[in-house]
Amino acid sequence: MTDKMGTLNPVRMIREDRTFFAPLISLALPIALQNLVATSLNMLDTFMIGRLGEEAIAAVALSNQIFFLQMLTLFGISSGSAVFTAQFWGKKDLAGLQQTAGMALFLGILSSGLFTLAAQLYPDRILSLFSRDEEVIRLAVPYLRITSVSYMFSAVSIIISGVLRSTGIAKVPLFVSIGAISLNALFNYLLIFGKMGFPEMGTSGAALATSFARVMEMIVLLGIVYGKKYPAAFHPRQMAGITKAFLAKYFHRLYPVLLNEIGWSLGMTMFTLVYARMGTDILAGFNISNTIVQFAFVFFMGTGNASAVILGNMIGRGDSREDIQRCSKKLLYLSPVMAVAVVLVIFALSPYIPLLFNVSPEVRRLVTHFMWIVCPVILVKVSNMHIIVGILRSGGDTHICAALELIPLWFIAIPSMALTGLVLHWNPLLVYLVSMSEEFIKYLLGLFRVLSAKWIHNLT
Repeated sequence: MTDKMGTLNPVRMIREDRTFFAPLISLALPIALQNLVATSLNMLDTFMIGRLGEEAIAAVALSNQIFFLQMLTLFGISSGSAVFTAQFWGKKDLAGLQQTAGMALFLGILSSGLFTLAAQLYPDRILSLFSRDEEVIRLAVPYLRITSVSYMFSAVSIIISGVLRSTGIAKVPLFVSIGAISLNALFNYLLIFGKMGFPEMGTSGAALATSFARVMEMIVLLGIVYGKKYPAAFHPRQMAGITKAFLAKYFHRLYPVLLNEIGWSLGMTMFTLVYARMGTDILAGFNISNTIVQFAFVFFMGTGNASAVILGNMIGRGDSREDIQRCSKKLLYLSPVMAVAVVLVIFALSPYIPLLFNVSPEVRRLVTHFMWIVCPVILVKVSNMHIIVGILRSGGDTHICAALELIPLWFIAIPSMALTGLVLHWNPLLVYLVSMSEEFIKYLLGLFRVLSAKWIHNLT
């Protein structure tokens, strides 16, 4: 990567480019912590509701499938809009940034409103698409109806948080999320089990607690944003300045991100279906190992999103292509280097992590072996996250991002996995290895795209 071998030292590289890596880490840490807090909340919710029995867990999980689909839509809107907001902020074009925020809010509220309307009018029909267990559906209907009221509030929080991160303000969404999550946990305890004089409401209590926390999160977040007059403080009158040319450019970059998120989530569902048909033990082993890997990935989700913000700011500011390429190349080198520590920890703990779960010895063996297999692949997965989410998306190269994510997944990984697992009946460890093939293909194609510098598009 350079003619001076000494500069391949990662510590020296960071020292030489503090203007890039210092804000990268300071922005990545709050984003990573926010993801960690959200992941921990899901585990806490499952644990607390689990005290009510298997059917209650299944009912909440079933209802949350709808919220998961809504979240994918919101994440696509937020990520696609961040391509513009990061560049507008780099250019210090406040009007352009706030117009983008307004469009994102409009789309987020509109899509969430449709999800809410469907959940209120047809909860039974929607839930029956995912399960045929009448008792689970009976428990899930009130939970879905209550939580769906908060969907539009969540949309505002997610969109505004995304705009704040694009402007380098990541701590505010983090602290607000911590407060909302703490509130959720408290009222879960009070309303699920009927403590301190509150009624015992079971799953409906969990739904009320979740909805109340989401509403309060939005109110507090907006109060801070408008009280402090942060750049994300959008006013509806600014929508009047949006031109047809801007809308065309906005949707041209946005729809591939939405397609990317939906296609990827459906692909992960196909992975689960293949493992489920191969056997319950195999599915359980995959789910446990995948959960551990995703938990370990929290930090890199932060650095990936932070990279998109920093590089987007550079592009919008008008920095030279040489400077932008130099930072992207160093990121290519440092991302797997940062992942080495995570790989070593996972590898060392692989024999012991399965002991935390009440599963059979066969499932424990599979979890350990799955984690051993994924360890070297993590280095590539982390690189891919920074290539696609961090580098290419920052330059508005969203069509290429969608192609890199979806073509190897749907045309190589899923067919080869189904063939080896369901037709040829290979050992599940080999099938798991086959499923990772997309990561290597994605990396080679993504690396070629980054080095070409054709991904840099100034959208402002």
